[in-house]
Amino acid sequence: MVQLRAALVISLAAGLAGAVCDGIDLSSGAVAYGAVIAALVVRPDFSRWPLAIYPVLLVVVGLCMAIGVALGLALASVPQVFLFGLVAALMQLLILLLPGKLRLLSGIVAVAGVLPLLSSAPSWSDWGQELLAIALGLAIGTALQLAFSPAVIPATESAPDDPDELPLMERVKAGLQSPFFWRKLVFASLALAIGQGVGAVTPKYLYFGVVLLLNDSIGDTLARVRDRIAGVSLGILMPLLVFNTLGIGSLQTGLVMGGTTALAVALNSTNYLRTALISSGVAFVGYGSLVAWYIPNRWIDYLLGCGLALAIGLLLFPNSSLRRYNQLKSDPAATTKQLQRLLPAAREEARWLGLPLPEQSCAERA
Repeated sequence: MVQLRAALVISLAAGLAGAVCDGIDLSSGAVAYGAVIAALVVRPDFSRWPLAIYPVLLVVVGLCMAIGVALGLALASVPQVFLFGLVAALMQLLILLLPGKLRLLSGIVAVAGVLPLLSSAPSWSDWGQELLAIALGLAIGTALQLAFSPAVIPATESAPDDPDELPLMERVKAGLQSPFFWRKLVFASLALAIGQGVGAVTPKYLYFGVVLLLNDSIGDTLARVRDRIAGVSLGILMPLLVFNTLGIGSLQTGLVMGGTTALAVALNSTNYLRTALISSGVAFVGYGSLVAWYIPNRWIDYLLGCGLALAIGLLLFPNSSLRRYNQLKSDPAATTKQLQRLLPAAREEARWLGLPLPEQSCAERA
């Protein structure tokens, strides 16, 4: 029942945020930001976000998007491929500055910086409207979640402190010395050019594939590829159904986002819900009447991005989480914390290879 209630709240949040943003005459792109953020801020289990996440998220997103706008205006005569690559590289450098508690925002940083460049003419006016829409989406989604929360809700989970957290300069130095950092930076910078070179209709999704899917180990990358393909595939069904039967509008936006949530619940696929909601919202609200053209191209080009991430992970500095896990398990000096960190990626890698899944020891379960 809680998950079905979440589908209702997500539907109301997306529809209301879209209607409010449209009602105050924000641009179509900003309306999409508001509707998608309102849906994403609602937690399916109705647990609360830490209060600090709201100002931090707005500041981080606003700063990264401002960098994209400023460089887009300053280098307007520069080919888009070069500009896109420059901003992508800067975002990877900014990620090195994030402290441990904000490391979960690394994907948001990588994406936010290039968002203004998806427009042919980035502007400060659009930046302001989009930031306002994000703030409205956060407020509306949070307010509706509070209004419809069940009597008993899970306790808020705060990000744990990392006792191994390095000072800023040491963290940056360690990142710059890592081959995995340079692997990601180089291919994030080249992703748009590669997408255009292979004839992708929406080549930016190769970029999103690289920065969101490529990780240090093969097992982590495989897990992300599985989750993203499943989520994107779930997220394209409701936009097509609603568009071809009811058309486009704020009410239909709510039906798309709520329907995507209900579908994920029915298929026991809530692990993919966040990706599915982004997929549904971008397709239906962001592209509007072009949704029927956009969806198959998005899906195909996202598969290309997944393939690029896998190829890079396998060919350049391959790091097998399964092999590392097995080595650590036989090492008496290995800690339980190290094994627990590696286990999910090791299991995913074994699953793809058709090998027996590594199991937790009693010490790891304790």
